[in-house]
Amino acid sequence: MLIRGAEIHGRGLADLRVEGDVISAIGALTPRPGEPVIEAKGGILLPGLHDHHIHLAALAVRAASIDCGPPAVRDRDDLARALTQPGSGWLRGFGFCESVLEGTLPDASVLDTMVQHRPARLQHRTGRMWLLNSAALDELLAENTTPPGLERDGDRFTGRLFDEDAWLQQALAGTPPDFSQASADLARCGVTGLTDMSPRNDAVMAHHFAQQAECGHLAQHAVIAGRLSLVDAPQHGWRLGPAKLHLHEAALPDFDATCAWIAEAHAQKRGVAVHCVTEVELVFTLALFEVVGAQHGDRIEHASIVSPELAARMAALGLWACVQPHFIHERGERYLRDVEAQYQPDLYRLRSLLEAGIVLAGGSDAPYGSPDPWAAMRASVLRGTREGTPFNPDEALTPEQALALYLADPLDLSRQRRIAVGEVADLCLLDRPWREVRERLESADVRATLVSGKLVHQRIDESPVQRLARREAAA
Repeated sequence: MLIRGAEIHGRGLADLRVEGDVISAIGALTPRPGEPVIEAKGGILLPGLHDHHIHLAALAVRAASIDCGPPAVRDRDDLARALTQPGSGWLRGFGFCESVLEGTLPDASVLDTMVQHRPARLQHRTGRMWLLNSAALDELLAENTTPPGLERDGDRFTGRLFDEDAWLQQALAGTPPDFSQASADLARCGVTGLTDMSPRNDAVMAHHFAQQAECGHLAQHAVIAGRLSLVDAPQHGWRLGPAKLHLHEAALPDFDATCAWIAEAHAQKRGVAVHCVTEVELVFTLALFEVVGAQHGDRIEHASIVSPELAARMAALGLWACVQPHFIHERGERYLRDVEAQYQPDLYRLRSLLEAGIVLAGGSDAPYGSPDPWAAMRASVLRGTREGTPFNPDEALTPEQALALYLADPLDLSRQRRIAVGEVADLCLLDRPWREVRERLESADVRATLVSGKLVHQRIDESPVQRLARREAAA
C-alpha cells in the first residue's frame, strides 16, 4: 500500500509505503502496478493513537445499557423515563450520579418505584457500586451466597452493592462481551492500541482478548494490566502490562503486605500502576514506593489531586502519570460544586506535572469517560467545563503536548512512537494538515486507520484506497 502526499508527523510532506505489517519506505515514491494507493492530499499522517487506560469489556457492554447520569439524565423524572423499557429481562444502567436524586443514593425501594416487575442494576459513575432494585436482589440471592459488599440496614438489604463485580459476574453467569463495536469505534478515532487497566484481569480475561484478536473482533494491539497471576498466562494476541493496584481511601490495604506485593511485581519485571483519585491515596502510594523503591514503569493512574509538593515527590521517584484530561470538561461543574476549594487548584493538573519532570500519558478510563482521544486533547488545551467555565487554565497544554499523550510507547511512556522505516505500520491519517487539525482536534477528521498495515477504518464519505489500474483507466 502506498500513502501518497501525506504530511508525515515529524518529517514533512512525503510518500509512505507499507509492506506487510511494517513501513518499508518514505520519500518520493512511484506507485507499483496494482498497488493500492491512498491519496492523502496533504493530510497529517500520525502514528496510531494509544489509549493508555481503558476498561474494554465494560465499554463493550455499555452499548446495551441505559445512560442514567448527566447530561442525558438530570433528575428523577429523567431517570424514571430512561428506565421505562419494554421487556422482562435485566435492565443495566450506567453513569448514575447522586445529583440526579438531589444528592442521594437510591435504595431498592426507591428504584422499585421506577422498575418494579423486572430486575434492574444501575452502575454508579465511579464504577465501584451497583444499585439494585428488589427484583434484582431476589434473583441474585435466590441461589447465591450474600457477598460482604451488599449493604444492610438492620435486617434488610438496601440494594447497594460495593466492589463486588466478580461476585456479580459469577451470580449472573456472565461471560466476557464481544469487542467488535467498541474496537470499531476506537478505530474511527485513529486508536491502534490500548492498555486495559481493569484490576481483576486474569488468565481468563487474557484468553478472551486473545480470542477476540484472533477472530478479528479486536483490531487494536492490546496491553493488559491486572493481577500478578497474569505473568503466567500465554501471551498470544496481547502484551503483558503493569500490575494494577486499585486503592480505596476508606479501606487502604495493609502497608507491609502491599510493599511485598509491589516487590513481587518488580520481581516479575513489571511496573506497578496505582489507582490514585484522592490525596490520601497518593500519599499512601508515595510512601509505598519510598520504602520499596520505584522502578522504570511504575505509574500513577488518574493523578486526580496532586499538590506541588506531591508532584515533586513523584518526580523524585521517577513515577509516570496516566491522566484523563477530558474529566475537567465532562465533570468540571460538579468538581467546582462538590470538591473542597483548597483542592480545586490541584485537580487534574497537566502543565505543572510536565514542568515538574513527570512523564505523562493519556487514557480515557472508558466507559467512565469518553473513549474519544481527540475530545481529551481538546479538553487539555481548552481547560474548561462543558458549560464553558474556565478550570485552572494555567494547566492547559499545547496541541502538540496534548497529542504526545497518545503517542507514548505503552510499555515505556517516556518514549514517543514515531513514523520511520522498519516501524510497525500503525497509522492514523487525517483529512487536513496539522496546522488545521491543531485548531480543531476533532475525531471527525480521521480518514483512515491502519493497524499492522491493515486498513481497519476508512471514512465512509470517501474511498481513500484506490487501485492504481482503476485510476489510470479513468485518466
